[in-house]
Amino acid sequence: MNRHVTVAALLASIILACAGPAVSPSLSAPSPTGPVPSVTPSPSSGPATPLTLMTHDAFALSDPVIQSFESANDVDLKVLKSGDAGAMVNQAILSKGHPLADVLYGVDNTFLSRALDAGIFQPWVSTELADVPTQFQTDPTHQVTPVDYGDVCINTDKSAFAAGSPPAPQTLDDLIKPAYKDMLVVENPATSSPGLAFLLATIIRYGDTGTTTWRDYWAALKANGVLVSDSWDDAYDTQFSGGSGKGSRSLVVSYASSPAAEVYYAAPQPSESPVGTMFDGCFRQIEYAGVLAGASQPALAGQWVDFMLSKQVQEDIPLQMFVYPVRTDAQLPPVFQQFAEVAPAPLTMPYDVIGQNRDQWIAQWTDIVLP
Repeated sequence: MNRHVTVAALLASIILACAGPAVSPSLSAPSPTGPVPSVTPSPSSGPATPLTLMTHDAFALSDPVIQSFESANDVDLKVLKSGDAGAMVNQAILSKGHPLADVLYGVDNTFLSRALDAGIFQPWVSTELADVPTQFQTDPTHQVTPVDYGDVCINTDKSAFAAGSPPAPQTLDDLIKPAYKDMLVVENPATSSPGLAFLLATIIRYGDTGTTTWRDYWAALKANGVLVSDSWDDAYDTQFSGGSGKGSRSLVVSYASSPAAEVYYAAPQPSESPVGTMFDGCFRQIEYAGVLAGASQPALAGQWVDFMLSKQVQEDIPLQMFVYPVRTDAQLPPVFQQFAEVAPAPLTMPYDVIGQNRDQWIAQWTDIVLP
């Protein structure tokens, strides 16, 4: 997920699926070549064991949190940032059999089927799954473990609509009205996970048949002056006019947590966020972690997966990556409670349906929007 880690740098220097079966926690699950041994940390006078985490560029955890895992497991964690979620998955697939890392975090439900079909993971059943709702446990084979979620929505620059003419849009249908011409910037679904999430939202809402199909909708968005960026960073930071954005577009595809990020990183912090959220047409993203097949440290990799579901990490995630923890007992920070909202009725699609259609949908979108 691309998100507000970039905003942090600018201001402080800031992806559903079917419910899976209930899971009984156990120490580990068998790998394709045999059981993965459990790890009992013990003091060592030798060098720490290297453990490599492949992740997307937006990954962040507090240094003390990472250090607590390293100390408890006598590990030296190396973080291999590999672009956005799609680029990371592609790199992991290309290195299958000789993985560049031991564990991967950040594949979301829009790209999950590609990773599972390629067989890049080996199973691991986390000891922490008892505290995770089954709605997030979408992989019955336990090759991946849910870690966090967020809602991809349209964000609004409140100042642009303060006069009320036009008012801030409320629905996807509003976005194709002349009053909102040249206001919207979206990300390319071929290169951006939030861009793909928004495309999926329109496909769910408008479908393939009827008076207005999703293809008709995108043709109407194009006629109404929609701007396409290759990345979330460019769309939000460069093209969007709200909050920390430096552009002229007053509507952007981003996250329901964007308003909280704008408040958190502002100095001084305002009493109201300058960014709003349109909750019609939000798509629920879930991010996962998994042990890579052929990992040199599979047991420690599994321990890292468990660690990401620990209450310590789950409560660190919101202000580091501006997504929601999947643990039900994780406490949200006050700025999240006050300024971030969960979409009341997010749109979802099973990851296998996404996998069966993703490439052709992107190709059709490209023909309509980018000829």
